[in-house]
Amino acid sequence: MHIFHIITSLYPGGAQSALCRLCMRDTNNKHTVVAMIGGGALEARLIEQGIVVEALDFTRRGGLLKGFLALWRLLRSYRPDVVQTWMYHPDLIGGVCARLAGVRHVCWGIRHTTLEPGKSSRSSILTARLCASLSGLVPCRIVCCAHEAARVHESLGYRSEKLIVIPNGYDLSDFYPYMENRGARQIFLSDSELHLPILGMVGRFNAQKDHENLLRALVDLKARGVDFRCLLVGADLDADNETLVRWIEKFDLQHEVKLLGLRSDIPTVMNALDLHVLSSSFGEAFPNVIAEAMACGTPCVGTDVGDTSMIIGKWGWVVPPRDSKKLADAIHQAIKERETSPSLWAQRRRSSAEHIRTHFTIDRMVAAFDDLWSNCMEARE
Repeated sequence: MHIFHIITSLYPGGAQSALCRLCMRDTNNKHTVVAMIGGGALEARLIEQGIVVEALDFTRRGGLLKGFLALWRLLRSYRPDVVQTWMYHPDLIGGVCARLAGVRHVCWGIRHTTLEPGKSSRSSILTARLCASLSGLVPCRIVCCAHEAARVHESLGYRSEKLIVIPNGYDLSDFYPYMENRGARQIFLSDSELHLPILGMVGRFNAQKDHENLLRALVDLKARGVDFRCLLVGADLDADNETLVRWIEKFDLQHEVKLLGLRSDIPTVMNALDLHVLSSSFGEAFPNVIAEAMACGTPCVGTDVGDTSMIIGKWGWVVPPRDSKKLADAIHQAIKERETSPSLWAQRRRSSAEHIRTHFTIDRMVAAFDDLWSNCMEARE
């Protein structure tokens, strides 16, 4: 089958990473990727793997109509068997365009849970509502990366009989526990800091991630007399972010928090950490960073958004979102276990990695998408 993927862009992100892993691992089908906005590091990565990438420009004035026509022409030229879209805007624009171009088999992709007025973009909220009203006409299936995403979108009016959950899968040749993680820690810390508990959070600076709540929890932790270091990794998590720097100064965390910005060596980062923390307040569906950390044998504390509790299971800690006190409690409990019960902590690390190896491999994800597309081709409209 020829699968034609449509996504907003190929700049690093959860959906983009999942798409790349899928295309590069699936050898049963031919894949073509269309980025509605060109550029991004993952575009080059796909091209290096021999996958055709078509970049359109939906950003200039009048670009929406021109982009729509260009996409329609591509679809008419390629005539793919299945169009797989990723996220709200590609679902709407790409899905409608595909049907107008004569493609019978369209699968939407949902990578989000709740949308909050004032925090989520108005465009995303409106597009999700339009997609709900068109979900009976445009897609043959709607792929959600998380069970919570399926539940939320069914409540929004998406056709429940079309919803299917395919969890993210990971290449465990990249994400695995290093036999000795001291070398990874030395990349980010001085020798005098290596003995301290190392916390970290990987995720771009965005209201959804709620970094301020994390910082408030760290203030609480510091007030309890706990000495630690916290690495913040992701887009805009650097000294140029005036808002973030102001928060860190206000909370007097300049000594404890290190801003590392966007990095490409995430497996090394995860292996350097003792504990990964995700403080998201809304919107997460299937947080990649939790599964990536656990695959590296790094236990996690996460807020109860999306499928976080299912991913972490009984091998970490899950707390309510927007509650810095409970977040601090969970982090403190983890640090105490690491310091006072080395054998229990070692077992937690092993179980975390095994949980991801058992349930969330890239091969499982590829097989699920393969079955989905085959069933779409075989089904009558």
